[in-house]
This record gives sequence, structure tokens and C-alpha cells, in this order.
Amino acid sequence: VQLQAFGGGLVQAGDSLRLSCRASTRAFSSYGIGWFRQAPGKDREFVATINWNGRSIDYVDSVRGRFTISRDNAKNTVYLQMNSLTLEDTAKYYCAAHFSLTENLPTIPVRYDYWGQGTLVTVSS
Repeated sequence: VQLQAFGGGLVQAGDSLRLSCRASTRAFSSYGIGWFRQAPGKDREFVATINWNGRSIDYVDSVRGRFTISRDNAKNTVYLQMNSLTLEDTAKYYCAAHFSLTENLPTIPVRYDYWGQGTLVTVSS
């Protein structure tokens, strides 16, 4: 499974941005997808995750209410809509996939089998 994350860029605090994660597999609907981020000098952090059918979702508390994860299985794509961006959201954002047809929502990186290359989000004041 190959994942491609894109949509990052330079925005101002308070702006919105939508990230996309496109997968190469025909079995995309069998995978849960997570978004993680890593700021310079910090560990990779869980951001959001969605299960295979989109009915189960989880967020880290710092983005809950501002970010929305969704998926379109017909397009092999998961989205991360990011609103009210703050300086603390500056990081490289990665999407990752884990094979699961359950409601399971892993929040740690080791639970994911495949990773995209990341897309950089920079929020300026």
C-alpha cells in the first residue's frame, strides 16, 4: 500500500487547510487511516484516525472541534480539514494505514503498517 499525503502549505493563524491522503490499494476500504504530525525536535504525535467505513473517529484533544477527518472510499482518499489553525499546528503531517475491518482506532504509530511521505504545514502569526 502506497500513501501520498498532500495539501500542506504556508498559512496564517486562524486560516484553514485541507490535507488529503490518497492510497494506491484497491482494498482501501479495508484500512483504517490515521493522521500524525511531527514538529521539529518533537516526537510524532497522533492527530486523528478514522476506521474503514468512516463510522468511528477519534482526535487528539488539542485539535478536537477544529479538525475533521473524513474519507471517500470511492476515491481512495482520506481528508483532514483543519480550521482555526494555530502556531502549534505547525508540523509535517503524515497519513498512515492499518488493515482492520473493526471499529478499532489506534492512536500510536506502531499500530500502523504503511506510511506516506508527509506534507508540511506551516502556520505563521
